Amino acid sequence: MSAAVVVVGISAVGVAGATQKASQKQPKPGKVTFAEHIAPIVYKKCASCHRPGEVAPFSLDSYDEVKKRADMVALVAGSRQMPPWKTKPTDVPYANENRLTDAEIQMFQRWAEDGAPKGDMKKAPSPPPAVKDWSMGKPDLVLQMPKPFKLGATGTDEYWNFVIDPGIKEPVYVQGIDAKPGNKRVVHHIIAYLDDSGRSTKMAQGPKARDGGYLTTGGGIGTNPSGSFGGWAPGVAPSMLPAGVGYLLKPGTKIVLQVHYNKSGKEEIDQTKIGLYFLKGQVKAPAKIAWLANPLINIAPGDNHATFTQTVTLPADAVLYNVMPHMHKLGKAMKATAVFADGTKKVLVDVPDWDFNWQLVYAFKQPMSLPKGTKIVIEATYDNSTANPFNPNNPPKRVTWGERTSDEMMLLVATVSTKGKSEYID
Repeated sequence: MSAAVVVVGISAVGVAGATQKASQKQPKPGKVTFAEHIAPIVYKKCASCHRPGEVAPFSLDSYDEVKKRADMVALVAGSRQMPPWKTKPTDVPYANENRLTDAEIQMFQRWAEDGAPKGDMKKAPSPPPAVKDWSMGKPDLVLQMPKPFKLGATGTDEYWNFVIDPGIKEPVYVQGIDAKPGNKRVVHHIIAYLDDSGRSTKMAQGPKARDGGYLTTGGGIGTNPSGSFGGWAPGVAPSMLPAGVGYLLKPGTKIVLQVHYNKSGKEEIDQTKIGLYFLKGQVKAPAKIAWLANPLINIAPGDNHATFTQTVTLPADAVLYNVMPHMHKLGKAMKATAVFADGTKKVLVDVPDWDFNWQLVYAFKQPMSLPKGTKIVIEATYDNSTANPFNPNNPPKRVTWGERTSDEMMLLVATVSTKGKSEYID
């Protein structure tokens, strides 16, 4: 196997959000109040998770809720722990950027220091509504796990794969996906894979199957998927691909809904569902998921700064819509850079403090054209020492590529359209 592989049709998750301007205005002198200064930030950048019906453990949708946590909010904002936006500013603007500006951080800190004044609530924006339905409107097709699934109380994480027949009669293009975890206490993430081989259907009827699903030992579905069109992870909001762009879904193709479960300490029931949004109008560019991988990583025990560099040369012209770095619990940092034929470089993503619990997709504000021959240089660093509190092995042991959480990966997952070979339609 070569050190670099490009596999089209694996996995990614959709995202949405608001773009932040690069220029940052310093906070004006005077009293910072919740109504005029804090509420607009919290409702825009925090409340998508911190509201009733969402994944966060408490709400931040009112003055009282935010006031009693003012010191904590100022602390996690100052450390950039929250809201989760892991990449540093790069050479490309993001459509879904959710990073606090320095001025916003200063306002949180001043507000907490001043005793969290309320201000004139007539000047405050309305809090975001509680989640009741699909955030992108009614889906064209809603698919649900075949049966309620019972998860045991204790033990290690489990990956269950539920095979669903979408029942379509004609090919469709999926422009967007929204996922509704049935039980957010235990659902870590969801990925919708595609399988046109029929193998997943057989596994769903095999000895490791129950409640309409089958168990695998890690991130794969037990067979090579024919594609994917997204999923869900905490903090990731759904979004549409650009106009005219969508993932092809053919009649007969099964959707394998993989759900990664954490245990809660008691038996839990889950019946997750997904909503698909079909592309309307002319199809300009079929989208696929590209998996840029280095499967030859080999991390020695005790190495607290194991660094690998991988270069992937694009075999065809491509349009890049988003990227998602992926490592496991030894991950420390990842950076990806596009290097063009003339030597020009553009940093696509730069995560200096990898967090396994916040694996985000970074969607570009404008799709990026990458000519054939463009090199994608991926740099990844790992900490396999006892100083890493997330190291799953105690004492540390040699770790190589694998799908279990105790193994490692070096991946850059991207949504692309490729020109040539009839894969790009004008």
